[in-house]
Formats: sequence, structure tokens, C-alpha cells
Amino acid sequence: MSYHNHITDDLDAIMDVLPEDIRTALKDVGRRNELLEAILDLGRVPTARYTDREIVLRETEVTRDEIQYVVERVGEFDDDNRAGIARTLHRIAAIRNRQSDVVGITCRVGRAVYGTITIIQDIIESGKSILLLGRPGVGKTTMLREAARVLAEKKRVIIVDTSNEIGGDGDIPHPAIGRARRMQVEMPSLQHEVMIEAVENHNPEVIIIDEIGRQLEAEAARTIAERGVQLIGTAHGNTLDNLLLNPTLSDLIGGIESVTLSDEEARRRGTQKTILERRAPPTFDVLIEIQDRQKLLIHHSVAESVDSMLRGRPLDAELRYRDPEGKIHKEHTAPASLSERGKKSTAPQPTATPLVREIQKSKEPVRIFPYGIARNRLEKAAERMHTPIYLSKDLDKADILITTKRFYRKRPRLIVEAERQGMPIYVLRANTISQMEACIHDLLATDDARDPLLQGQREAEEAIRQVLNGIPSVTLAPQNAYVRRRQHEMAREADLASSSRGKEPHRRVSIYREE
Repeated sequence: MSYHNHITDDLDAIMDVLPEDIRTALKDVGRRNELLEAILDLGRVPTARYTDREIVLRETEVTRDEIQYVVERVGEFDDDNRAGIARTLHRIAAIRNRQSDVVGITCRVGRAVYGTITIIQDIIESGKSILLLGRPGVGKTTMLREAARVLAEKKRVIIVDTSNEIGGDGDIPHPAIGRARRMQVEMPSLQHEVMIEAVENHNPEVIIIDEIGRQLEAEAARTIAERGVQLIGTAHGNTLDNLLLNPTLSDLIGGIESVTLSDEEARRRGTQKTILERRAPPTFDVLIEIQDRQKLLIHHSVAESVDSMLRGRPLDAELRYRDPEGKIHKEHTAPASLSERGKKSTAPQPTATPLVREIQKSKEPVRIFPYGIARNRLEKAAERMHTPIYLSKDLDKADILITTKRFYRKRPRLIVEAERQGMPIYVLRANTISQMEACIHDLLATDDARDPLLQGQREAEEAIRQVLNGIPSVTLAPQNAYVRRRQHEMAREADLASSSRGKEPHRRVSIYREE
């Protein structure tokens, strides 16, 4: 390549912890800028992995003394069996036997590469939340580190550094993160708590997090995004469809659920009666697949890409790559949809089957024919949602039929008749108030006369008034992510605290006074 990014690798620091003959072998190979990691496993020959291949460093096997030599020269291993070298970005990872003795070492070279985000700097500086995907070693963490440095020049940036890979080992972070602040995590299982702590205690404009891998971390990420904080992170998986089929992390891109359509709706859409749809707004606005160090596939709207993928339509994405001369190229591309890739969906199939239907757009109460559900609970749900409804005893005088999945599956005469008439049918997962509230919420979302944002703001205003008058806390009705974000902002403007609870589509905001 004829262009060069400025690279800082402190390579001598990691060479100093290795046995002398292995250091010599690495120096003989050369290619310092291409070295990724050195591997020492007990009873096996030592190897080094470079960007294009793996090289055996000598023909004799690694001994226990050599492994102990390395262990004694690095920092203390944490609960995730990782250690580092102070003021560097290198990572030393241990493999232990059943007696907790170290029997393998991976010495991974950490580099600060200045200029690596030039290819996506416009997206990084857009204020949108961005999720990076890519195979191990492709440069996700390097890109996060550079993004932190660039954004910290103008914004308040907090890095949640679980394994000290972004900011390096030791109490003083590596200069590569610039003016960004770094919060270390005591153990990986507490990462989600530190993510929330960063937002609540340090008033950041940007949160940067490496390796979102657990459900609690995905929920913390959604909470952060709802509070209006830009979130830049990485997750396990190489592509968008990898993430979509991951039951733990699919919530990051909106999640998916199984929806059962009426015969008429299925005919109108030209689909089967049971389809997959996106469950909620994505936590991240933009998703970037890092295909290699100089080639990225960018989904500028995660919501649109997920919807297209689930419906079998071609995806509209942007391919960016850097040629050997360093020039950046941008091309629109249509990667294959999920169905075209020949993948069978193994995503979770929740029992909830809410159907968003077109309801009459008038200010009159919605006329509902309840079949197999508790009328008193439905009335209570409508009261809590501040929504006028009329419970009809005559199917012919109703606008919509609401039933449960158990009754819908039995195909009784009234449900068959409602479908024959083309009446919208909403199927609840269970005969509960929360399910009924979700149904009413969907009805509101399709009625321009009852704007969900205006309703959510009015409800938040009333809750704020109640808390200021002495009520400890008020929990609002379920809302979509956009409305919840506005409710959080209203609480902050009133000097009150707020938090989101529950799972989509029943996720709701609680407003309370900070103690």
C-alpha cells in the first residue's frame, strides 16, 4: 500500500514479556506492523499470527517455565483471564487447566491506528448511535478507540472499558483515546451496571462500549439510547442477519416476533398467515459490517434493513472501501436478503401475536367486540391508557374483534365470520391487562387523531405534576422508543429522575424523585 495511517503499537513492551528465544524469532521474521498475536501453549510449538498467515517460531515445545516467565511479567489476570501491560494497549489472555494453572498464553498486540475512522467519520460525527460488527481481529476495537479520540475533541465521551482493551491497562488510559474519559469494569458480569452508572453520574454525550454480549447489556444499551445519549459499540456477530438470529442480542436491532395475520391481510400482503416482523425500534440507528480493514458495508437505517430482510426484499446498503492509493470509494449495493441467503430462521418465536390493524380514523370511541377475554380488564386497560372504547355485544356493530391466541386457534364461528367480513382481529398472547394495553397502544398508533407522542407527553406532564406534589413515583403507559425518549427528557427538565422498565412492546417509563 502506498498510503500509511499513523500507528502507535509499543511493540517493545510486549516483546519484553516473552522468553528471549521467542523474541529473537519474532525479530528474525520482521513484519512488525503485521504481527497480531503470539501464542504459547504448553507442550506445543510457539506460533505467531500475522495479518495473512500463521508462522511457527521454533520447532521445540513450550515449557511450563516459559509460560510462568510470561505470567510473572504481566499485570494480574482478572476474572475474564485477561491481563495487560500498563500504559499500553496489549492484551495477555490465559488458558487454565482444571486446577486453575495457566497452560496457555495469547499475547495480542494492541495498536492505536490514527486515521482508521476517516472512511466513516461523517457517520461517527452525525450523532447517531452506531453498532460495529465483524470477525475477531478485523479492527473493531481499534475503530472504537479512534472514534472516542475524535469525538472527545468536541463532546463529553465516556468509555466503558470492560477488559481495558480500548484505553489500555493501568489507571492512566492510553493517549490514543484523547480527552475521552474511561470507566473500568470490576468484572465482565457488571458491565451493564457500569454502562448505566456512566450515564447517571457523569452526564456524557457519547458512550463507547466494546463487546455487547449479554441480555442485560442489550437492555442497558436501549436505556442509554432512550435517554438521548449517542452510543457506539460492538457486538458478537459478523453480519446483520447473524445478529437478527441471535435471541440474546436481536433486541439491539429491534428484535423479531411471530405475527399471525387474518386471511384478508395475508392475501393483501401476498404472504403466509404467520410471518416475522420487527418487534420494536432498534437501539442503534446505523449498523456497520466490517468485512476487512479497508472494506465496510453500512446500513444507514437499521430499521429499514431489518424490515427488508424479514420481508425477503433486497437490502439497500452502502459499500465503502479504500483502494491501495488510500482513496475512499462509496457504492450503493443490495446484499442478499435473509431468504435469498438460504438461511432458515432460528430466531425466537414469542407467543405474543399483536396485529397492527387499520382502525377507523375518527374521534368516536373504538367499538370492540371482545371474544374470550375479560371485559372488566379491558375496561381497566382503556382507563389506564386514557382511551375511550365501547364494548359491543353485536359483532356487526364492532370495528375490531379482540381475542386470545388460545381462542383464535380453535377457529370458532364468530372469528371465522369476522374474518369473512374483513374485520380487523387483534390476537392477545394472554388474558392480561398489560396485553390489552399493548393492543390499545397499537390502535392509537394507527389513529392520527390520537397522536401517541402527544398522548405520551400529556401523560408525562400529569406524572411530573403528581411526583412534584409528593407521590413517590408514577409509571406511565407503554410507549414506543421515540415517545419514551421524550418522556425522559421531560423528566430531566423538571429535575426528576426516570428509568425505562419491561420488554417491548410493553416497555414503559417510570418518573420519580431522586433520593
